[in-house]
Amino acid sequence: MTQPTAESIGWELYRSYLGVLSEGSLSGAARALGVTQPTVGRHIAALEHALGLTLFTRSQQGLLPTEAALALRPYAQAMQHSAAALARAASGHGEGVRGTVRVTASEVIGVEVLPPLLAQLQARHPGLTVELALSNRVQDLLHREADIAIRMTEPRQEALIARRVSVVALGLHAHASYLQAQGTPASLADLAHHRLIGFDLETPFIRAARKALPPWRREAFALRSDSDLAQLALIRAGGGIGICQVELARRTPQLVRVLPQQFNAALDTWVVMHEDLRNSPRCRHTFDALVAGLLQYTGQAEEGAGVAA
Repeated sequence: MTQPTAESIGWELYRSYLGVLSEGSLSGAARALGVTQPTVGRHIAALEHALGLTLFTRSQQGLLPTEAALALRPYAQAMQHSAAALARAASGHGEGVRGTVRVTASEVIGVEVLPPLLAQLQARHPGLTVELALSNRVQDLLHREADIAIRMTEPRQEALIARRVSVVALGLHAHASYLQAQGTPASLADLAHHRLIGFDLETPFIRAARKALPPWRREAFALRSDSDLAQLALIRAGGGIGICQVELARRTPQLVRVLPQQFNAALDTWVVMHEDLRNSPRCRHTFDALVAGLLQYTGQAEEGAGVAA
């Protein structure tokens, strides 16, 4: 059988390679991809032959990627994103608003804000399928990791349609039961005597935000998590004082905002998509629905909510 060359390597070989990278074994990749283990093994062997590289070495822990395998990963992932974007684009052809659109958002926005907006969108357009990818990482729209992104920072890349929809206010909050038991702080200095809920790993965003709240440092937290959803759940459970979106806190009457004069912050909220998707009905209608819904969520006027704005 003729072995493939570097110029004619089929996508399925890279797909198996990414599967082994992710799962650490042929059997794990086979289960994840829905193929047989021998098939994955043949794909890896064919890819190594075509590239002239050793991609994996065997160890007691499974298959370990070589330096070459790790160096190739971002290129194979770009192919993966492009293949998925091609499938989504193909699914949208036909009459009406139909097909698949991939939306990415932060954990809190994706869980606490978007579900009713997406449910209403699909009620209006039953032929639309939505993939909701939740991550606090800024996904790359230029490489088609997603079709539409909701970002809490202004996009800097060209070739993107970006609509600033609102400002999301942040504040310190605690459950009424916690404040009843521990008292309400009267100043930022009083936070040193309270159970604080915050991050575990510091990020550039957190370092910048701490300028407005100097006591907000890792060693001061009694409860730490890098999941915004976990922090919100801990605040709601009466675990201590933490930062959450003011609009979300209003949904739980027992949550009380503390020190509103001493600390208030805001996040710009943007809905973003690649300009090439402007004329795609599935993306345009989803974009407009997200803009309108987020404006309503923050109590902003809905004028000029469309893609063209």
